[in-house]
Amino acid sequence: MPLPPPGPLARVLVTGASSGIGAAVARALAARGHPTTLVARRGDALADLAEELTRVSGLEAEVHPADLGTDAGLAEVRGLVDDERVVGLVNAAGFGVTGRVADLAGDDGQRAALDGLVRLNVLALHDLTVAAVGALVRRGGRGAVLNVSSITAFQPLPGAASYAASKAFVQSFSEAVHAELSGTDVTLTTVSPGLTRTGFADAADTDGFDRVPDLVVGAAEDVAEAGVAAMARGDRSVTPGLINQLSTLGGRFAPRSLLLPALDAGMRLLDD
Repeated sequence: MPLPPPGPLARVLVTGASSGIGAAVARALAARGHPTTLVARRGDALADLAEELTRVSGLEAEVHPADLGTDAGLAEVRGLVDDERVVGLVNAAGFGVTGRVADLAGDDGQRAALDGLVRLNVLALHDLTVAAVGALVRRGGRGAVLNVSSITAFQPLPGAASYAASKAFVQSFSEAVHAELSGTDVTLTTVSPGLTRTGFADAADTDGFDRVPDLVVGAAEDVAEAGVAAMARGDRSVTPGLINQLSTLGGRFAPRSLLLPALDAGMRLLDD
């Protein structure tokens, strides 16, 4: 079990902690007795969550407002990883952009959003993962990293091309590093949720989640519990929910000549 037992010196740093899966992960860690360091842009939301977590665990939850989409914010959080109390990192910060690339390209705001997506979902996650893995291995003790991926990592997704590609990077990079860490007491786990009720839909400017059956939309709390449990075990990856697991199999093995037109048609229906 690479994640050390809960206690005052077993702190876990959680990015994207102000809402959604990140906040749910922080709650799951606090319920197990882990103090947390909470990172997100919205300091007020972090402060409210920190107060809640302290009531639950009796342990201090530290708050560090930072924008990981900026060089300054990323450098600040990278420095937090060097804290010797930090035995775990959860990269839950990220957002999505929906729409056809040809349509988005002509809008300066949307183009900037695509660039920001890659900067946060890929570059910031990569930077912090490298920093955490390096620090944890150097210390020689147990430690764990959890990266939030997505079932979109397992196939291209027309209508959300950049988002799916960013999660494909997260999945590939994380699984490779997990293998590299074999023989150490440090592990890297990915959790790959499907549609989950968080602030994602609002950030991506889509109401598509409201057009699919509740059966296929998960809860952030369930994703967090699955992710933290897998992180504690040192698993390579976990995909919560049978429907999501079947979807990843389809994404991996279905012929692209059949899969891509079907996905394209499905995304167009959600956009209509």
